[in-house]
Amino acid sequence: MISYNPKDWFTFIFRFHKADTFRQLGKLIIGICIYSAIVAYLELEYWKLSSNSYVRNIPLMHSLLGFAISMLLVFRTNTAYDRWWEGRKLWGSLVNNSRNLALKLAAILPAEEKSQRSFFRKIIPAYAFALHNHLHREKTRIELFEDEEHKHVFSSIDTEKHIPNQVALLMYKHIQQLYAANKISGEQLLYLNTELQSFTDICGACERIKNTPIPFSYSVFIKKFIFFYIMTLPFGYVFQLGFYVVPVVAFVFYVLASLELIAEEIEDPFGGDENDVPTDKLAQNIHRHVAEII
Repeated sequence: MISYNPKDWFTFIFRFHKADTFRQLGKLIIGICIYSAIVAYLELEYWKLSSNSYVRNIPLMHSLLGFAISMLLVFRTNTAYDRWWEGRKLWGSLVNNSRNLALKLAAILPAEEKSQRSFFRKIIPAYAFALHNHLHREKTRIELFEDEEHKHVFSSIDTEKHIPNQVALLMYKHIQQLYAANKISGEQLLYLNTELQSFTDICGACERIKNTPIPFSYSVFIKKFIFFYIMTLPFGYVFQLGFYVVPVVAFVFYVLASLELIAEEIEDPFGGDENDVPTDKLAQNIHRHVAEII
């Protein structure tokens, strides 16, 4: 995720970062400029349609369609941002619940139970890293499992299956073993259950966002709408703007297409783009905070 100062306006205006839409649309913008220039030349110099009243009234259509396309893009962008913000809230909940579980275990487990403390000091952040890599379609971070004392426990994890579920199951089993050994009471077992259950709830909610994109027909319709709107724009405004219609159409295309590109990027907050939720950094924070608590 890109860190920035929201009050630094001039830096934003003259800076082109890697995720800037201008870089992605550069070739298309050049193509739109060439297309607009050809249309302007044909209408003004070759066909000479400036006296045709029907052609001159084309801007009325663009005025009506412009309102419709703006409403569609606003709805599209808001829907994508809602998905991004929900993903960030879910990972914020994971951070808080990991801390709460670590705090409860630090208070419940006796200081002499070093083996148990060491296990939970590794397994809690292991779940965060496992969820991060699961959402990015990668392997679990093996370095978290290199503790020789608990290596035999973590070796039971099958990397070809759902890793967050397996890590959560290890925590449940270990808590149950503590209860069976009378190291925690039944009340304490219920006391810990809320945080343990929340891990799977958060994982399921993240998977829902990851695996349920915007409906295909809706996304395709917006792209087609933008394409035909831009392609017909030079025909209507060339008589009012002359050859200045070239930069105007290019700018309108840049604005509309950029909104769609931004929506595409943030609708998947776990895709690994620069503006996505920084799940790796949040997992590292969980690792550090749990180590401080337990």
